[in-house]
Amino acid sequence: MAGSGEILTYGQLEERSVRLADHLRRLGLRPGDVVALLTDNRPQACEVYWACQRAGLYVTAVNWHLTPAEAAYIVGDCGARVLIASAALGDLARGVLAATPSISEALAFAGSVEGFGDYEAALAAASPVPPAEQPRGADLLYSSGTTGRPKGIKPALPDRDVTEPGDTYVAVFGPMYGFGTDTVYLSPAPIYHAAPLRFVGVVHSVGGTVVMMESFDAEGALAAIERHRITHSQWVPTMFVRMLKLPAEVRDRFDVSSLRVAIHAAAPCPVEVKQAMIDWWGPVLYEYYSATEGIGITFIDSRQWLDKPGSVGRDGVLGIAHVVGIDGRDLPPGETGIIYFERDEMPFNYLGDPEKTAAAQHPDHPNWATVGDMGYLDEDHFLYLTDRQSHMIISGGVNIYPREIEDVLTLHPAVYDVAVIGVPDEEMGETVKAVVQLAGGVVWTPELQKELLDLCRERLARFKWPKSIDAVDELPRTPTGKLLKHVLRRRYAAQVAPA
Repeated sequence: MAGSGEILTYGQLEERSVRLADHLRRLGLRPGDVVALLTDNRPQACEVYWACQRAGLYVTAVNWHLTPAEAAYIVGDCGARVLIASAALGDLARGVLAATPSISEALAFAGSVEGFGDYEAALAAASPVPPAEQPRGADLLYSSGTTGRPKGIKPALPDRDVTEPGDTYVAVFGPMYGFGTDTVYLSPAPIYHAAPLRFVGVVHSVGGTVVMMESFDAEGALAAIERHRITHSQWVPTMFVRMLKLPAEVRDRFDVSSLRVAIHAAAPCPVEVKQAMIDWWGPVLYEYYSATEGIGITFIDSRQWLDKPGSVGRDGVLGIAHVVGIDGRDLPPGETGIIYFERDEMPFNYLGDPEKTAAAQHPDHPNWATVGDMGYLDEDHFLYLTDRQSHMIISGGVNIYPREIEDVLTLHPAVYDVAVIGVPDEEMGETVKAVVQLAGGVVWTPELQKELLDLCRERLARFKWPKSIDAVDELPRTPTGKLLKHVLRRRYAAQVAPA
């Protein structure tokens, strides 16, 4: 652990995950059953993950920033029979347990929680000897719920033992990024999120070292890179922005020369932000585009990106990318449409929601899947993202992609965070509004508002100009950096609604 210095060795991880798997089997759990995990960033998250992996179980890691009712919905919806929680989240854990009668066993670690059994006592009473057969489990994670209720993404269980090779993520990411026994991997994001959970699993699978931050902060991340001689790391673009906005004398204080691979994904990265990171860290940035649903993957390294700035890479490793129009047909290079990936078969289903699963499939090609992102392919089949389909603004019949406007504003020194949305307008249908969170110590003035509007006018076509810019104390984001634009849209729609 980057902050506390707590250590979990491979020997401890092996024994403790074997014991927990034995305990879960003694409770009557069988392959295909679900364990819900409610945790902050702690080593025990890895123990629970690997216990499920070696018992043929699904593990559902739950966002601990949710309310008890929201978290209980996920725990109940996934059909979890066991809930394992960090005592640091005691109030939330109690609320979830009280609202989820299907839970037959609840355990708390790193302290006690009323109504929960003792995690350490359960491990102590279990066998440390792995059984002859350890069927491989999987994760059953939930969409972030940026529009509507979260949906469970349930893959098929692998038909193999946990000791046998064949893990898709190891096979894809291991050689791609050079993960191995000499890897020292920094995980700065919440462990309940898909990418951190899976990447930590990959690093464990190949025998590397994981350094997990209790929570992300920009200066702390740089300190961890220097202290632990980090070789690999995984980020979201918001983290890059936070680090770039540190004073130059702070950034220059830390030695980041050990970095060989800095992976980023989860959200589009503004061109200027990525260029600044490459200028700072060197050509060690590797981007991929995918989704929790595992629809497909594109990859791009720094050198390719410098030739194709703004691209998220080429397909072919896992799925073939298609960009289709409203008629469902492939669009020519340079034209924006909905991104689908073609696989041999549909790689997932939304748990208990066949209609949403069907909506993610192409109407004429059931093995093509989408999560609603929009973009275009160039002549060399490199993919470029424009925005989410649900984020697009239609003003006077013209499609406007908020990301273009956000990219212009995001590195202005007065701006800490930015979101662009469409707000209802009687004449145009929607108009463009920018909402900014100011950097510390910056005061919102008419002069600053004009400066930001002028910046947009210098860099963007007239129809993309924000009609107005507001300043707010904080923008709604998930802990993994995704903007909750539906929250902003509802807020502004209510302001302009007729009395």
